[in-house]
Amino acid sequence: MSNSAYLTVRRYDGVADSKEAARRIQEEFIPLISKIPGFISYYWTEAGNGVMISVSVYTNREAEEESNRVAADFVKKNMTALLPNAPRITAGHVVAMAKSG
Repeated sequence: MSNSAYLTVRRYDGVADSKEAARRIQEEFIPLISKIPGFISYYWTEAGNGVMISVSVYTNREAEEESNRVAADFVKKNMTALLPNAPRITAGHVVAMAKSG
């Protein structure tokens, strides 16, 4: 990861089927989001109780903002039955980090 990174976290509550949501994210959404210039990484996490959380990391703010637009469009067109509630989004500039290696 470079010295500059931007992160966005989207929390989805009321997920209808976490296994199907994970499959669709892996097979359909990750190929879209990973094509955004500045993409570093993406994580889709099952938090339990119908909650799933995504974390996207990018090299610049524009890519981070674009990821939220792409995610909103994808959910609206493909996953409203699985993710019926709008996500809570938190995004910003990474000011401290650690990584392995």
